[in-house]
Amino acid sequence: MKTCNDNFNIYNLRFVKERLADKAYATVEELIVTLALPPGHIFSETALSRQIEIGRTPLREALQRLAADRLVKVMPRKGMMVSEINSTDQLAMLETRRELDRLVVSRAARRATDIQLDLLQETGGAIHAAAGASDIAAFMRLDRKCDEILEAASRNPFAAQALAPLHTHCRRFWYQYQHEGDLGQSADLHERMIDAVLSRDEQAAGSAADAIIDYLERFTREALDLV
Repeated sequence: MKTCNDNFNIYNLRFVKERLADKAYATVEELIVTLALPPGHIFSETALSRQIEIGRTPLREALQRLAADRLVKVMPRKGMMVSEINSTDQLAMLETRRELDRLVVSRAARRATDIQLDLLQETGGAIHAAAGASDIAAFMRLDRKCDEILEAASRNPFAAQALAPLHTHCRRFWYQYQHEGDLGQSADLHERMIDAVLSRDEQAAGSAADAIIDYLERFTREALDLV
């Protein structure tokens, strides 16, 4: 017969396991985005577990999530491979992201709390500073923070969950082809979107989100010589 202590211990073990899996996911995702694990790289679960110093069980769960996000692929009898970047997938991803971004940003303009608006305004200023300093690592961290604030403010967990891996793919693409990008222009487009949300102008916020995707599509085509 299980006691209350037994149930508490089971809950604690499950909580620790989930936290380790989340840590493993965040760690490997960052390695992929920053190209420390480059597209096409084949690795073993054992070697990666040693590299990031996280056990194989939580790492395996993280890799399953990353595979669902199309960031890694299972290679039978070889291990795992970081997904390669190709034009068809990248443009299809942006096509999907356009619809979800417009939804999330417009709903954030309607539903954001005052605290979230303050955080968004602060993050927008920091994005401009990072762009001015040509600090791509800081810019990408702040871009992710901006996305997370908007997703939380939208109060639509389904859209937020669907969007998260799409944003990850975009950040990885930027790292891969950063010589083709313009951080200043991207910062200006983010400022336009943030200003619209701060003004609670849903239509302007949706249009500003579209403008970011328009830029990313041009960037993708130029980087991949599709123009």
